[in-house]
Amino acid sequence: QVQLVESGGGSVQAGGSLRLSCTASGITNRNYATAWFRQAPGKERQFVATIDLGGSGTADAYADSVKGRFTISRDNAKNTMTLQMDSLKPEDTAVYYCAARWGVFTRSVNAYTYWGRGTQVTVSS
Repeated sequence: QVQLVESGGGSVQAGGSLRLSCTASGITNRNYATAWFRQAPGKERQFVATIDLGGSGTADAYADSVKGRFTISRDNAKNTMTLQMDSLKPEDTAVYYCAARWGVFTRSVNAYTYWGRGTQVTVSS
């Protein structure tokens, strides 16, 4: 059974940085995609970033709201994924979830099979 555990959340002032990590266990091969989603109070869970092993190497994608500020990466040997978040804004405040699925990446929240419990990120102005 695949399990995902997030770490690295916390509180930071606007303009600051945080680094989230997600460690996966139960992964049996490299052909999976991982993603970060976030959910603010009273709002739907939304896509943040995703990464997989594309046909010619690692492929990734970002939500427009975080493009240029967030960077997703993964270490297949350690089954870990990170989200480096720079230039944080108050609107980035949310619970951030790590997710995984077999196959290629997608931005659709419903396409992901495995989820972590989430880690809180709070950005103050």
